Amino acid sequence: MGTPKKTRGWLGLPRTVIALGLVSLFTDLSSEMIYPQIPLFLATVLGAGALSLGVIEGVAESTSALLKVISGIWSDRVRKRKPLVLAGYSLSGLVRPLIGLATGWIFVLAMRFFDRVGKGLRTSPRDALIADVTDPKIRGRAYGLHRSMDHAGAVIGPLVAAGLLAIHGVTLRHVFLLAAVPAAVVVVIILVGVKEPDAAGPMEAGSGLAIGWRKLPVGYRRLLVALVVFTLGNSTDAFLLLRLSDSGIDAAGISLLWSAHHLVKLGATYLGGRLSDRLGRRPMVMAGWGVYSAVYLLFGLVESQVGMVLIFLAYGLYFGLTEPTERAWVADLVPEKLRGTAFGYYHAAIGVAALPASLLFGVLWRCCGASVAFLTGAGLALAASLLLARVPGGRLAEG
Repeated sequence: MGTPKKTRGWLGLPRTVIALGLVSLFTDLSSEMIYPQIPLFLATVLGAGALSLGVIEGVAESTSALLKVISGIWSDRVRKRKPLVLAGYSLSGLVRPLIGLATGWIFVLAMRFFDRVGKGLRTSPRDALIADVTDPKIRGRAYGLHRSMDHAGAVIGPLVAAGLLAIHGVTLRHVFLLAAVPAAVVVVIILVGVKEPDAAGPMEAGSGLAIGWRKLPVGYRRLLVALVVFTLGNSTDAFLLLRLSDSGIDAAGISLLWSAHHLVKLGATYLGGRLSDRLGRRPMVMAGWGVYSAVYLLFGLVESQVGMVLIFLAYGLYFGLTEPTERAWVADLVPEKLRGTAFGYYHAAIGVAALPASLLFGVLWRCCGASVAFLTGAGLALAASLLLARVPGGRLAEG
């Protein structure tokens, strides 16, 4: 993608990275005003049930996973990231608030589908663009800042929605429609603040899915295998919340814990990214997966409510150690011209593996009990950590 821009902004990072961090903050603010309210909206306003919710979310997330590969490969081929980033955020920002106009769950399905199309279009090119404009020595810091600002939006969004719903006469439909305001801010930030390097070289030829995969280095593929094994034990966080609920914590308490959990993630992701630049990618990911394994092990054994609360808050450290580090590691391991492709497969592999992970966890919980389910997740995390020994430490693709 050419030589990265040298202009620096806040915290010594490129201005484009800061802009993309703000984009994620306002996007999550908009999204989290809506997403936590969708089950309640379906049940109380539209009269739909759990099956409808399952169909909506299954279709939405599967669509997103597939498009992340396609958009990543396409951004490598045309040597442009920003148009796909702009299109993806714009589409999501346009359709997400329209859920407030729904009169049936099919309309909600359609809006969630197009929302996830937008996510699929933007995610891989955005992560590749961060690597394009950032010095390899501070990539962890760049991804750490981006993820921390994303989590900041996740903290603010539900609070904004709760504040709006506390106003007399404001309904869920109003909250959904008002989510268009931060979504519009996102488009302005992309247009004004996001710059990408000039394209270097001609358009890539023959960049189909299979061809793109074969071009990726062996070290990257080994990392992806380890990530898939780990993700098979990384079920939805809803099971952790269910375990907290079973311990006697009420709905209000769980909501407060969820917000506090995001606050821990907010701080941990920035610090974790910076540490990965100093200590290396492999030690940080192994430490993060170790934290995850310990959390699941303890959730399977501890019965104390106070103990569970403390363990759940510590769970946020896993995200801080791994989220920015994994992205920086992906960028380290692949050539510049294949970054979009690499991030596409990275996001898609995690998205696809997450589906059987939650199914496996649910089956184990029902058949063998919660302890067995959590211990299985801990075991898979440890097994995945062993696979990281065969993955290069990073920065092999530079130069």
